[in-house]
Amino acid sequence: MTPDFTYTPPTTPLDILHVDSALLVVNKPSGLLSVPGRAEAHRDCLITRLQVVHPEALLIHRLDMDTSGLMIFARSKPAQRHISKQFENRQISKTYNARVTGHPPKNSGIVDLPLIVDWPNRPLQVVDHARGKQAITRWRVLSRGDNTSLMELIPETGRSHQLRVHMKALGHPIIGDRFYAPKNIAKLSPRLLLHAEKIALIQPDSGAGVTFHCPHLF
Repeated sequence: MTPDFTYTPPTTPLDILHVDSALLVVNKPSGLLSVPGRAEAHRDCLITRLQVVHPEALLIHRLDMDTSGLMIFARSKPAQRHISKQFENRQISKTYNARVTGHPPKNSGIVDLPLIVDWPNRPLQVVDHARGKQAITRWRVLSRGDNTSLMELIPETGRSHQLRVHMKALGHPIIGDRFYAPKNIAKLSPRLLLHAEKIALIQPDSGAGVTFHCPHLF
């Protein structure tokens, strides 16, 4: 969080999209933390709100505060272990939508740039070919507008801020990105235009493949 940032989480109702024996699927709004922050002012978050309705909800993964979209929670320890293992083995497919500035010269491609935390400026990440961890993002242009493009982004790895840094490196930062976009682009939207639109995984109890969708609002 930037030094001048004030946490004012949205007050929109909890948006639970799916409930079954093992899973809870929730649409996280932009501006809400996934888990509590260290400061008392940062205690309000998605999992805290969810546990009011589903006290059994267990964390599996996170989304950046500024990112909206699909998050999966487990309803038991075995389900949590099962899905966490899927993440570790890269068996889970996640698809994001982002609106970026400008028009990429090609319609699709891959960004393969290793990332490492920028320690003096945490939580920012930087490309570092010597010390960074592998980070790969597949991208595709869905539509082109007035000096903006709607992108489909599929991360093959799950590094912090990966999509934001990779779009900046591509030369097309995400609109509303207060961390990585130039100020004039960050100010084009009151929120980061990045949304977790689809997630596919194996349902722990049935062993069947399941896919969840949640369309973006930009």
